[in-house]
Amino acid sequence: MTARWILLRGLTRESRHWAAFAPMLEARCGAVLPIDLPGNGTLAHWRSPVDVDAYVDAVRAEAQRHGARPPHRVLAMSLGGMVASAWARRFPGEVERLVLVNTSMRPYSRFYERLRPAAWPALARAAWHWRDGDGNVAEAMIHERTCARRDTLAADLDAWCAIRASAPVRRANALRQLLAAARYTVRGVPRCPVLVLSSREDRLVDPACSARLARAWGATHREHPWAGHDLPHDDPQWLVDVVCAVFQEAATDTRANSS
Repeated sequence: MTARWILLRGLTRESRHWAAFAPMLEARCGAVLPIDLPGNGTLAHWRSPVDVDAYVDAVRAEAQRHGARPPHRVLAMSLGGMVASAWARRFPGEVERLVLVNTSMRPYSRFYERLRPAAWPALARAAWHWRDGDGNVAEAMIHERTCARRDTLAADLDAWCAIRASAPVRRANALRQLLAAARYTVRGVPRCPVLVLSSREDRLVDPACSARLARAWGATHREHPWAGHDLPHDDPQWLVDVVCAVFQEAATDTRANSS
């Protein structure tokens, strides 16, 4: 298959957490292939690495296994954004476009910006209840910190708890993913066009992380006015519209400059 877009989620999240966003992007921008990070979703039985480069190797292998041929367009958020950035740096010929959603990475972000101190109690409570049978408390804590929309809360928790029950992420893997994110330092700037997106009301990661990254890389930056960390959940239509519009504008400018 030729996947125009590969999608990578973040800490303890998997392909099904894209929900409505994935088919919406596919309808507008072509084939989409969501890939799970090791330890999550279809790869829940794997041991999560503590090094981002190991995630890159696993994602590349999964893309090849699905028959996806480079170059790819990669849209990723949070930890997935770090993996996508490392992929674009290590294998520049394989990534033609990069969209980073609410991600953060050293040296452009401070530790208290990458994981806001106000979020620590909720995350600690989620970790304490991680092994609960129904997963409701842990998922409720994650929702409270990552989503600005509350009108879908009941349906979200039902769906997320069902996902957890069918492919549980081991607490040790969750901690290993957190360690990988904390340790990662990006070196250099990807050669491909980069679009950085952030949410003004992100209560997990300070949106200043995205703004600073975009300035350092000379990348295009757009900020959603009210969404939380899980921007694909809160406003998938806005995300699809911005991604399509920005890259269509860039393509138009390229054609105009070459004529």
